[in-house]
Amino acid sequence: RREIALRAAIGSSRGRVVRQLLTESVVLSLGGGALGLVLGWAGIRALLAVNTAGLPRVGENGSLVGIDWRVLAFTLAVSVATGILFGLIPALQSARTDLASTLKEGGGRAGAGFRQNKARSVLVVAEVALALVLLVGSALLIRTAVALGGVDPGFDPRNVLTLRMSLSDPRFGQSEAVEQMVRTTRERLRALPEVVEASATCCVPLQGGYGLPFQIVGRPLTDGPFHGGGGWITLSPGYFEVFRIPLKRGRLFNERDDSRGPAVVIINEAMAREFWPKGTALGERLVIGRGVMKEFADEPEREIVGIVGDSRDGGLNSDPQPVMYIPQAQVPDAANALNVGLTPLAWVVRTRTPPGAASAAIQEELRQATGLPVATVRSMEDVVSLSTSRQRFNMWLMTVFAASALLLAAIGIYGLMAYSVEQRRQEIGLRLALGARPGQVKGMVVRQGMLLALIGVATGTAGAFALSRLINAFLFGVTARDPAVFAGVPLLLATVALLAVWLPARRASSVNATIALRYE
Repeated sequence: RREIALRAAIGSSRGRVVRQLLTESVVLSLGGGALGLVLGWAGIRALLAVNTAGLPRVGENGSLVGIDWRVLAFTLAVSVATGILFGLIPALQSARTDLASTLKEGGGRAGAGFRQNKARSVLVVAEVALALVLLVGSALLIRTAVALGGVDPGFDPRNVLTLRMSLSDPRFGQSEAVEQMVRTTRERLRALPEVVEASATCCVPLQGGYGLPFQIVGRPLTDGPFHGGGGWITLSPGYFEVFRIPLKRGRLFNERDDSRGPAVVIINEAMAREFWPKGTALGERLVIGRGVMKEFADEPEREIVGIVGDSRDGGLNSDPQPVMYIPQAQVPDAANALNVGLTPLAWVVRTRTPPGAASAAIQEELRQATGLPVATVRSMEDVVSLSTSRQRFNMWLMTVFAASALLLAAIGIYGLMAYSVEQRRQEIGLRLALGARPGQVKGMVVRQGMLLALIGVATGTAGAFALSRLINAFLFGVTARDPAVFAGVPLLLATVALLAVWLPARRASSVNATIALRYE
């Protein structure tokens, strides 16, 4: 203030003073932007190395993600705008300084206390509030990731290998040809010493599938042409043994469930509970898909011969839905041609050892048995991990943002209180000279800093409470207003704020009263 007043007194114009201060502000802002750009690039590389979450166009481990001129231009624009915006207001205020009163001040620092730092205080409160909102979001997503990790998928993914094989060859247009190939290949796979059981299916759990409506034979229709709908999965014998999905009632498929045998279907418990809540579904008959797709015009009535346990085929974060399992050998030819044309056949193999050790032998046996190439080889544990990768990616992303906000809030509180202590050295020295104890001075600074922090925490808690519903769709196993999160996060932020305030408070309590009273 006195320097600027002196410049003005010897002829410097207000515009020149403002330009000088703006230049200093923009230089600092550009330096921060450059550092932020480097840290941002490094953070993105680290994040994508950990998890790409199946994002499109990122390449292996994010190799196709880089910084282009638009990112650089945006960073430059934000840096310049920040420097101008947050430098212009204090520059204009400084340029309006009353010369006479400022030049007469012998110790202008004595009055620069808590109340004189209102603008800085408001910014610190805003920093703390925004940090708390991000921390709450991050904590909710962390809780979601933990909950997903503890979900029982309804099947055992350990020691299961999945492999894809395209059946686009015209010879596989009929179900009987597919079933014959599957039966021969399955026998060869089961003969391998590393293999416990093998099967083939259209749809691996957690990797999508088909859905079809159905009618229950003998039950009157009350609302529309169908009684309901559910997942439609074709498979060969051994599927439930590979995934260790338990049989609850009835029986599983066997080699006699072919095109010459009675048409059968197995359903899961979710379907049995929904459509037969007070009775048994065994022995009931279904007509699946007829009337909705021409490929199912020849679909027969199928008897329900078994009920198996539920598996979370649609995702670990969704409840099990009704599912109908159909023997591959009994799929109508038209439906089979459509099925193999849209989706590669999936082989699922349970091994005695970790699947990676048996993968080469299994792939070679498949190629020799079918004469077809094998693709997309994954362990089932990798499939499970991939199904939750987006949630983990969101969690890591929010955690990075929240940690950055927490650091900025701590720096803001520390900077404000350190500045306030520096400006009030004479006042603090006078208090000490008049008998104030160092502990009292320390307490005064801590109270002032924590007041700002707690106002920010209260404001941020209210904001997070109001905005938490926006991420409700990303949550699982935790409510958007989880009491543990809304109690723990404010406590964490208040603790960080206390540490940030403690250092300036210690410095204030160690001020030498004699030196401070002579300080200009």
